[in-house]
Amino acid sequence: MKKYIFMAIVAIAAVFNAHAEQGDVSAAAQFVYASKHSMAGLGAQLQYEPISNWRIAPEFIYFFENDGWSGINANVNIHYVIPTSSSFAIYPLVGFNYGNYDSENFFGANVGLGAQYQIKERLHFFTEERIQIIKDFNQSVTFLGLKYTF
Repeated sequence: MKKYIFMAIVAIAAVFNAHAEQGDVSAAAQFVYASKHSMAGLGAQLQYEPISNWRIAPEFIYFFENDGWSGINANVNIHYVIPTSSSFAIYPLVGFNYGNYDSENFFGANVGLGAQYQIKERLHFFTEERIQIIKDFNQSVTFLGLKYTF
């Protein structure tokens, strides 16, 4: 039984490695919606894949004023990319965030799930849904964006 489990793991890893492009760098523009104060925002994200299927993704978001709140948000997330076809992939993500909303500083964590679809060779549409776990400020954040891989 152990031998079959090991063979299955090796086969799955081989499939994932065939789709990975280690060393890729991408830049993304994104529209963002945060649930806490119904804030919409615009963001920019960089992605770097140092190891096959693993990405580091720092980002910066500016939230427009709504309900008396506005702010900025900086995040650093890690994605584990799981290709489901040659043009579609999903990825769980975890990371850290910093937010400044109307002169109040918040530190927390991100947990979520993303999906990307390849439109052209280097152009992808992506969407993410994450929960920001912040003391007294938990919120759901939705992302829609386009990224270009260099």
